[in-house]
Amino acid sequence: MAKILVTGGTGFIGSHTAVELINAGYEVVLVDDFSNSNPKILSQLEIITGKKPEFTELDLCDEQKVIDFVAAHPDITGVIHFAAFKAVGESVNFPLKYYRNNFYSLLNVITAFNSKVDLVFSSSCTVYGQPDQLPVTEDAPVKRAESPYGNTKQIAEEILRDTCAVSPDLKVISLRYFNPVGAHASALIGELPIGVPQNLVPFITQSAIGKRGPITVFGSDYNTPDGSAVRDYIHVVDLAKAHVAAIQRLEAAKAEGNYEVFNLGTGKGSSVLEIIQAFETSTGEKVNYAIGPRRDGDVEQVWGDVTKSASGLGWKAELDVNEMMLSAWNWEKYLKDNPF
Repeated sequence: MAKILVTGGTGFIGSHTAVELINAGYEVVLVDDFSNSNPKILSQLEIITGKKPEFTELDLCDEQKVIDFVAAHPDITGVIHFAAFKAVGESVNFPLKYYRNNFYSLLNVITAFNSKVDLVFSSSCTVYGQPDQLPVTEDAPVKRAESPYGNTKQIAEEILRDTCAVSPDLKVISLRYFNPVGAHASALIGELPIGVPQNLVPFITQSAIGKRGPITVFGSDYNTPDGSAVRDYIHVVDLAKAHVAAIQRLEAAKAEGNYEVFNLGTGKGSSVLEIIQAFETSTGEKVNYAIGPRRDGDVEQVWGDVTKSASGLGWKAELDVNEMMLSAWNWEKYLKDNPF
């Protein structure tokens, strides 16, 4: 079976994708610099899959080290590129940190492979900004980004599209996904933010277990049914399986051209308050929260049309919001007894 490089392979989505790749029979090579992940994830992956993934600690912003790494692995046929900083709020406060890391890492990977590889790019629904119509399709206009993080995804897609236009051996699928949440059914891997969580669900679970105080719901005056912001939440395991489907589409030469884009979501929006309610319903735990002001960089509501991913990737999300919340809670409880 083919050998696939997963950058950011010990991160939240990267680790779950590694599991699904191994389950599908692939040999995986993981790289990460542990800037937002933990080395213990590697042993967790071995427990889950029964196989020890090959791993190299590597800063992808170091061009020569990336070139040397790729030269030492001539049998890699595909790349799933997750390695990037991803917190909207942090990117507003530290834009250069995001531009430097997210662009250098991508450029160095493409350069090291001499623009000759199958590449699945971890993009984001943030490229749509606040869409004019919902659900948002892949044909919707890309709007001015609401945050530096969102801008890095927009520009990265432009870099890939422009490079594909002149490099026929570079085959790319950009996956624009919505809000990944949840954890593996084993509760051995999940979202593991370093420091204060930047995303909603780990803040909910950490608050419920006593690590944090009440959570803040940012905004109660949006034009939504309950006033809180609406997102399309997707279980991370469903998301991971979509990346395997994308690699398989590239391998089978089924792509329409050498650059394609797909939305990944459930096709349904849930508000922040609905997510809190789903957590309470699925776990039996109460969540203490307070209403706060809107947060810079946030859009009001967005969820995706996933018709294209169903037809093109043969994929659709299967796990519902209650399963997302329960798995995230089981992971949080595991961490309490097995601190990383």
